[in-house]
Amino acid sequence: MTTTVPAPAGFLWGAATAAHQIEGGNTNTTNWADEYHPRATVREPSGDACDSYHRFGEDIALLAEAGLTTYRFSLEWARIEPEEGVVSDAQLAHYRRMIDTCRTHGVEPFVTLHHFTFPRWWRERGGWQAPDSADVFARYARTAASILGDVRWVVTINEPNMLVVNAESTVDTGTGVNVPDEPDPELARAIAAAHHAAVDVLHQEIPGVQVGWTVANQDYQAVPGWEAQRDTWQYWREDFYLEHACGDDFIGVQAYLRTVIGPTDDARGYGPQPWPEGTDVTLTGWEYYPHALGHALQHTHRVTGGLPMIVTENGIATSDDERRIAYTTGALAGLASAVDDGCRVFGYLHWSLLDNYEWGSFAPTFGLVAVDRRTFERTPKPSLAWLGGLARRNELPAREPAAAIAGTTERA
Repeated sequence: MTTTVPAPAGFLWGAATAAHQIEGGNTNTTNWADEYHPRATVREPSGDACDSYHRFGEDIALLAEAGLTTYRFSLEWARIEPEEGVVSDAQLAHYRRMIDTCRTHGVEPFVTLHHFTFPRWWRERGGWQAPDSADVFARYARTAASILGDVRWVVTINEPNMLVVNAESTVDTGTGVNVPDEPDPELARAIAAAHHAAVDVLHQEIPGVQVGWTVANQDYQAVPGWEAQRDTWQYWREDFYLEHACGDDFIGVQAYLRTVIGPTDDARGYGPQPWPEGTDVTLTGWEYYPHALGHALQHTHRVTGGLPMIVTENGIATSDDERRIAYTTGALAGLASAVDDGCRVFGYLHWSLLDNYEWGSFAPTFGLVAVDRRTFERTPKPSLAWLGGLARRNELPAREPAAAIAGTTERA
């Protein structure tokens, strides 16, 4: 039996989603255009997703009934501003209803302004590379602020580092896999400028609001002797974004896996190591490595100088819910250790509340709740009640049982 320790007082327990992955029918996004392009490379399009645009009340109720107290969800920019400078009051009212529904169920809304998806007009005008992109994003933040007056927690941009990495990746024609090129520092700086502009707007418009962004933490580790190369590789893929959070109210840590840096056969001479045959992997092909969360919290704490942190995403793609509980137990034990070491962690939001659209396929199932792909019926998994139980008791696992570092290999 896993022993537990008290979580910090006031700890936020919850789950996370993103609009495009659950709402369905986001026809005005660049993602939708790409998913339905004649030469689309995705396995399947998002379509109706989980139909959460219409069923968000059911989703929030399931979260609350389980004992979770915080729901992270995103606003869809392409709905709110369907054409540049054109604001939909109806869509703002829709997202305000989501906030009100959270309040009705005693759930704290944790709102993300941008979670990977853009209006079509944004790309047509040059995206982040446009000279006024920071001003345009700040204008959107001001529009969103009009419905966020009682919201305490706002994320400006989800995983800006992955926006840059994915923008610079190319598709290997032989394998169909995205191969990352070197991240573009100018693109990184443009997104950072937009973030800072949005932070300023939100602080002006919403008294007492707490604002930050979230970073995808890869738990970069070095083959012995390759520490310098690891640090070089890591800077423009993670640490730059941690540094740009230093003046914020908090930072969101998002960790799933580790990346080991060492010698390779490619032209660069070093980079991420392929996993040895037989490595235990999840449905996304990521190594089963629950330790990543604790390591990411420790690293973020060091780089940001002790900025308050919340885990805004952590989870596992698996069809075995006992395995989900084991992985999350190990991850939360790492969180508890980080707190013991002085890290200021004020919450844990599991990815994801629902089995949803994972950017090209519904096959990787991260959810605490299963969703029937035809009827959209929601079926809570045992992991939802288990996590809710920890939340009700405000307890964290104190150590990692053997099951948290073992398991069978899964392939999508």
